[in-house]
Formats: sequence, structure tokens, C-alpha cells
Amino acid sequence: MSVVIETEEHKALREAVAALGRRYGRAYVTRAMEEGKGPEELWSEAGKLGYLGVSLPEEYGGGGGGIQELSLVLEELGAAGCPLLLLVVSPAICGTIIARYGTEEQKREWLPGLADGSRIMSFGITEPDAGSNSHRITTTARRDGDQWVLNGRKVFISGVDISDATLIVGRTEDARTGKLKPALFIVPRDTPGFHRTVLDMELAAAEKQFELVLDDVRLPADALVGDEDAGLLQLFAGLNPERVMTAAFAVGMARYALARAVEYAKERQVWKAPIGAHQAIQHPLAVAHIEVETAKLMMQKAAHLCDAGDDLAAGEAANMAKYAAGEACVKAVDTAVHTLGGNGLTKEFGLASLVNAARVARIAPVSREMILNFVSHQTLGLPKSY
Repeated sequence: MSVVIETEEHKALREAVAALGRRYGRAYVTRAMEEGKGPEELWSEAGKLGYLGVSLPEEYGGGGGGIQELSLVLEELGAAGCPLLLLVVSPAICGTIIARYGTEEQKREWLPGLADGSRIMSFGITEPDAGSNSHRITTTARRDGDQWVLNGRKVFISGVDISDATLIVGRTEDARTGKLKPALFIVPRDTPGFHRTVLDMELAAAEKQFELVLDDVRLPADALVGDEDAGLLQLFAGLNPERVMTAAFAVGMARYALARAVEYAKERQVWKAPIGAHQAIQHPLAVAHIEVETAKLMMQKAAHLCDAGDDLAAGEAANMAKYAAGEACVKAVDTAVHTLGGNGLTKEFGLASLVNAARVARIAPVSREMILNFVSHQTLGLPKSY
């Protein structure tokens, strides 16, 4: 019995996105970083071609697909050396949450722009004292008449400067229990009291990272996304796709690094044969390739479960995919750099900038240790360690 992992439509989408990626390539991203700007041209063209919105509903300008298709787009752009980091955030997290839980007005206002790339939305959850522990989020939202008032801080928020709005995770007080519960709010970029400061990162990426301060930010009642009482469910509807897309980011980056290393190993000759003829070069590359392909399979499983609406199973698979892809990416990049030797650290071959970038997939949006904790007590049934 044959198992269909990808349809013919998926394969055609891969080929089309890969062709777009090759037209831009790593040199384009490197130039954008040096000029201190984002990948606007690639983002715009990908949007016009329908790639940014493949996971969003057709009735709002999307492709009607799911996270399977969107993760494929990010993977192929990454394999071409030009990943779009905000694919993880704008359509995958924010678009998914709004499509599932937003009001009709919110869907009409935001989804068409998120689909064609003309509008971008960031996602604000991480705080200085609340990283993996979302229960410690201190950004609060209180009602004041027919408005919401938000106060708090966020850190490591991607692309706020080029985003039209940020989907902020705050906490509201439950009138029945007095306890705080998560809720999601759309905060337009130029809202009074919404301040941003760029973080000085030693990370090679075209997209900037920001610290946000919300100082008595006043929002209309319709800034709330979804039901005030179902915030946690709505939040995780976006976090599962985030983990799948991070895996796609890592798999694409790993594929790019290994392709450069294999090409070099075939051509580089030190004595009488190419260095790729030696098992000391071959075997590490083969191991890295196997681990990347294994991670890719888990990523595809997680994406399928996300699109099937099985949030519980998707959570487990998405965490595993993110872990596996992060580990595989770090090893693949390290192996590629080692294969090229000194050339692996030059700008010419485009691998040196991936050394730091590969680590991102291990630590964000959730650390490998927290994933191991999750698998330990959720999957294996071991006592909770924290």
C-alpha cells in the first residue's frame, strides 16, 4: 500500500516557490541585511503570487489550504537561502487566529491584506519575565466603558516596524473568580501609548526584533479577538502553527546549508580526488541529511494534524517537529561549515550568517528543554518537573 505524503498539487507548489526563491537567493537577503531593510520585494511578489495566503480562507482572498501548504512555502524559500521569517507570524499565527476566532468585521478587514502581503501583523506574547511561562504574563487589559486599556511590556517581537498592527497577548480579570486569563487584542502600529525600541541583536536576519511598551494603550471594544473567556484555546490555535512553521524555517535553512556543502565537496580537490569522495566528509553530510528528512516528516505530520483541527495531537506533533528540526538544523549548518573549512566562514559562500540563525530554531519560540518537559509529562506520563 502506498502512502501519499504530498499531493501533485503540493509538488507543483514546491517547484513554483523554489523557482521564486532561486530568483532572489541568499545574496538578496544578505544585501537587505547590509542595507538595514527587510525583504520587501520578495514579500510583495510572494504575496501577489498567492504564496503568503495559501493557508487562509478563499472567501477572504486566501488559497483555501492550510499550514501544510504554508510550511511548504517557507521551507522552499529557506532552501533557496531567502526565508521569510514573518511567514511564521503574520499569516500562520495571526491569520490562523483571526480566521478561526475573529469577528466577521475583523476577518474582512485583515485577512485579504494578510493573504496578499499588503498588510502585515506581528505577534506579541514574550515578556521580560515571562518567556515560556505564559501564566506569568503581566500585560493587563481592563475595561473602561466601551474601551480596553492595555499596560505592559513585550520583548523579542519580530517586524513591528513594518507591521500594520501587533496581535498582543494580554490578561483580563475574570469577574467571577478574580483570576487573570489570557486574551488577544489587535493593536495598530501608531496607537498612542504603543512604543517600540529596536533590540541590538547579533543575529543575521533582515527582520528586526523589538521591545514594546504599552502605556495606557486605549483600544475600542472590537479590538478584542474572539471570546474573552476562551483566550487560552484561541492562543494555542496560533501557537501550534507557529511551531510547525519554525520547523519549516529550520528545515529550509538546513537544506540550503547541506546543498552548499555537497556542491563544494564535489568540486573541492585537495589531492587527487574531490574531498567528497572521502567518508570523513560523506558520512557527516549523510547523517545530517537523514536527520533533516526525519524532522521534515514530523513537520508534515504536525501540519496535517493542525489542518485536521486535532489541536491536542497537533500540539504534541508540532512540539516534536520543532525540536527535531531545530536539532537537525544546527547539526546541518555546523557540518556544512566544517565541510568548507575556512571558506565556510566567508561571505562568498553564505554559510557563516547561518551559524547564529540556526540556534534560533532551538530556543524560539519555545526552548528545546520545555519541549522535552512537555513530552515527558504529556506524552510519557512522567511527573511534572516544574
